[in-house]
Amino acid sequence: MKNWWLLLGLMTTLLACHRPAKIVEAQGEVILIDSTFDAIQDSDYVAYIAPIKADLERELNTPIGYAPVALEVHKPECTMLNWASDALLAMARQLSPEPVDVAVVNIGGMRCEWPAGDITFRHVFELMPFDNMLVVLTMKGSDLQQLCEIFAYGGGQGIAGMRIKAVGDRVMQQEALVTINGKPLEMEKTYTVATSDYLSQGNDGMLPLKNHIKCWNSEQKIRDLYIEYIKQVKTVQAKVDGRMGVSPRP
Repeated sequence: MKNWWLLLGLMTTLLACHRPAKIVEAQGEVILIDSTFDAIQDSDYVAYIAPIKADLERELNTPIGYAPVALEVHKPECTMLNWASDALLAMARQLSPEPVDVAVVNIGGMRCEWPAGDITFRHVFELMPFDNMLVVLTMKGSDLQQLCEIFAYGGGQGIAGMRIKAVGDRVMQQEALVTINGKPLEMEKTYTVATSDYLSQGNDGMLPLKNHIKCWNSEQKIRDLYIEYIKQVKTVQAKVDGRMGVSPRP
């Protein structure tokens, strides 16, 4: 036992006296990684993933609904933004423990358009390749008003459950007249807003969302909720109805 303690003491002493290595010279070369590497394939690996890839392709191409008209993406208002915000509001109202007033989505989160016809899993994954979660924020009317002013100045975003009419000079001052469920927005009243966890942090210029009083996280991906919504309604209905009454930004 005594020898073990001597050995441990010797090792501790040696480690304490050890000086860290110092790099005095380094050499390297640039290795170009380009398409030439694509031709180098592991045949065993390719054979292994082939049936998995085939199953995935079949799943992605499976129709889950039908769109009678194409869904386009553009400001100030479009069929895709209206559908996406309506669908988010509908699913939030199904899941949230509290009533949900409005929904907000960003045009930057809409990564493709949908043609008229069958809507598949692939369409939804291409539209929203992110893992953003549905959250419901409780916020003051004054902060929601400020958010709508940003929408008015920026030329539009996706909204549901409310309508915005912008008046005034865009360059000098432009006021957003907001109604929620047909009633004028009240500054001191609190409202619940369905959106993504990404936007709830004030991203994509939506800083007022960061001022929320409370945040309920559904812990469900918005992409999955869109898929579930399409399965429920079968037909993807979308139209421009004047909810975003602002001019496109020059």
